[in-house]
Amino acid sequence: MFNIIEIEALESLKKALNQLNYPVPSEIKLEEPPNPQMGDLATTISFQLAKELKKSPMEITISILGALESPEIFESVESKGPYINFFVDYKKFSRMVVEGIDENYGQLPRRSKKIILEHTSANPNGPLHIGHVRNAIIGDSLSRVLRAAGYELETQYYVNDMGRQIAMVVWGLINIGDDLESYGSGEKKDHQIGKLYYQVNQALKENPEMKIEIDQLIKRYENGEDPDLNEKFKFAVSSCIDGMRTTMQNLHINHDAFVWEGKFVRNGSVWDIVDKLKESGHTKQNEVLYLDLEDFGLEKELVLTRSDGTSLYSTRDLAYHMEKSEKGDIILDILGSDHKLAIDQIRIAMGLLGDKSPEVIFYEFITLPEGSMSTRRGVFISVDDLMDEAIKRALNEIKKRRPDLNPEESDKIAREIGIGAIRYYIARLSPEKHIVFKWDDALSFERGCASIQYAHARAGKLLEKSEAFSEDEVTIESHWTPENIEIDLIRTLAKFPKTVEESARIRRVHNIAQYAQDLANAFNKFYKSTPVIGSPYENARLLLVEKSKMTLKNCLELLGVSAPESM
Repeated sequence: MFNIIEIEALESLKKALNQLNYPVPSEIKLEEPPNPQMGDLATTISFQLAKELKKSPMEITISILGALESPEIFESVESKGPYINFFVDYKKFSRMVVEGIDENYGQLPRRSKKIILEHTSANPNGPLHIGHVRNAIIGDSLSRVLRAAGYELETQYYVNDMGRQIAMVVWGLINIGDDLESYGSGEKKDHQIGKLYYQVNQALKENPEMKIEIDQLIKRYENGEDPDLNEKFKFAVSSCIDGMRTTMQNLHINHDAFVWEGKFVRNGSVWDIVDKLKESGHTKQNEVLYLDLEDFGLEKELVLTRSDGTSLYSTRDLAYHMEKSEKGDIILDILGSDHKLAIDQIRIAMGLLGDKSPEVIFYEFITLPEGSMSTRRGVFISVDDLMDEAIKRALNEIKKRRPDLNPEESDKIAREIGIGAIRYYIARLSPEKHIVFKWDDALSFERGCASIQYAHARAGKLLEKSEAFSEDEVTIESHWTPENIEIDLIRTLAKFPKTVEESARIRRVHNIAQYAQDLANAFNKFYKSTPVIGSPYENARLLLVEKSKMTLKNCLELLGVSAPESM
């Protein structure tokens, strides 16, 4: 909606420039002044043209203002020094904004490009832990934003069923015991697999020669000629993935497809890639076959096969990226910052293969104040534990604030707040920043996700109080002139589609999280300082409440966060 103001301003500027026979820059810069008293939009076009026209910026500004016809949406266009500042007529604009908001507000027009977005893809050797959760939340939130921005999109989880860690789990099933209940009776299967994996690691420390047996399992599974062994691998991986899926669903995360890496060995595409890379003239052979990357500025070679001739994760990953390249116009990966070298290698190899290179969002790691985690050492906080703790803390807070609620209502709201706290706390920071997860910040009712959810519930409660209010029957009074607090809220509401568009463009979600907080703040100021029910402008203000509630819900949906009706 805010784009309309920009479009109108740009069109009026271009007409004025044409009338003056001034050159029209390919990009006319518009910005939002830091103070609303300086206008809603400002342009530095006079500075852009000064050198070419050999005139002072002030002289150019005076000329442009003399030729400019102000669109009706603007109350005035003025100069603030050499700047040209546009002041919106909020009586007209408010009507346009409020009437333009519906349940699909923020959904942009369809685009012709398809995106394949891979995220989470944790090894199935134990439950998802806090080290994985940032990948999953960034990936899922971004998928929601990209869909809202009009892209056709498929989310994928790449299942590592051929790696050493999975072979270790299978070794444990064969040599320690294949009854998962013995590794934790009644626990989720991913937790049972994690405990088995820990036991195998302990056994491997005591008997390093076990590595030979594990290597043999990898080779036999890759050959695919042992049906019983294949079933063991399938059982181990599927059991763990089933547990992980339950965790992700509780966190409001779903994938469209789970792609097993083993299929790229079984269908021969891995060996097709090896042959093509050999033909490129950049492979070399010593104990292993590798891609020499020195000519591309990388000292680290990309190993393509083991010394025993079996494939590596890197080769299978290339086959996976080739498949994604064939299915999508844009390939998008969410990866930890420790994968930067691997992606440089993948991009070079994909170039040699003549396929698309992936776009990658790298993220820094998330920890608890207690320190780092390791599945191998059995030291980690599972996402299940994280969610349980968040819900428990939220429930304690709700009982203090709302002792009138029955247990069922309290539990429901606690789950909405607890899960929302985790998702929002992680989404709110750009992926390049390291996160230390702090409970007091995450569950704050004043500045965390709960404050945004509370604004939504507060709007709903206000609408409930006005039983006569029906959006279909309400019009904005022609004599209603929004006050400053209302204008701040309307201005914020208008920015939502542009925020979605920008978030999709930069492939980031933290600005959506910031927008949600800004909107909640603007609504809370309006709620506290502007009378609604019983005011002369009750209908107009109730409609503004309804549209704020809709926009808050749509924004929270992009972050995978519930919008409670009561808190």
